[in-house]
Amino acid sequence: MAKKKFICKVCGYVHEGDAAPEKCPVCGAPASEFVEQKPKGLFSDINSNAYIILYSVVMVVIVAALLAVASFSLQDRQNANILNEKQQQIVKALGEDPLTAKYGDVIAEAQILDAKGNPIAGKSEADVFAALQDMKSTLAAGEFPIFKAKNGCVVIPVYGVGLWDAIWGYVALEPDLDTIKGIVIDHKGETPGLGAEISTSAHHALYVGKKIFDDSGKFVSVTLKKGGTNPNDPNYAHEVDAITGGTKTSDGVTAMLHDCLENYLPYIDANKAANSNMSNN
Repeated sequence: MAKKKFICKVCGYVHEGDAAPEKCPVCGAPASEFVEQKPKGLFSDINSNAYIILYSVVMVVIVAALLAVASFSLQDRQNANILNEKQQQIVKALGEDPLTAKYGDVIAEAQILDAKGNPIAGKSEADVFAALQDMKSTLAAGEFPIFKAKNGCVVIPVYGVGLWDAIWGYVALEPDLDTIKGIVIDHKGETPGLGAEISTSAHHALYVGKKIFDDSGKFVSVTLKKGGTNPNDPNYAHEVDAITGGTKTSDGVTAMLHDCLENYLPYIDANKAANSNMSNN
């Protein structure tokens, strides 16, 4: 262990030891005239501001590096979890239980359509799910993901804005491409107990059997009706009960369904015509 150094303030004599000498051997000054010589340097005083700042910076860099390594090592698992969640939502939209029916059991094909309803060449299933990661940009680019089920149904992703933030979901249409088989809606930050009710199974059940076209074949989508629906209303087949106390969120869902489903009309019209021709033949 290094010895301490004590300097005589009178003559400058330096004494090494555990304590100052009783008397300076050079000038005879008493021990009270000695001061301990502190080591110099950035790390010499652990109570100095420089030491504290540098220590904090080093610790932040180390922690950030560890978090970056952890995040990178877990990235594959995180991506797998995100993919699994989306696949489960698609399965739920088709009215199936994800615990017993896996995505691969019910979906035959995943595609990205262009504005004319035609599949975009070269797009893999991985590309389809990547497009779902940022639906706002995907829709703005004129690209429209779609999932074709083995039973003839299709699942259409939808995206919009609620009261506070983004809302999204999946709409499953029966093979007639008119009747809703099921739906899943989720949100990022709607009000609990109010707008957040759009993500409940009870609300999703209201859409089953609803039509997106009227009797004349005109696209009307599905509207969330404030005050509740009436079976005697001529528009009953195209309406569900709005969320009580969640008017803005309900309006957001109505706009989301209309605007997103409208993007798929070229595909729906073409396939309806093809189905009609097959039936006639």
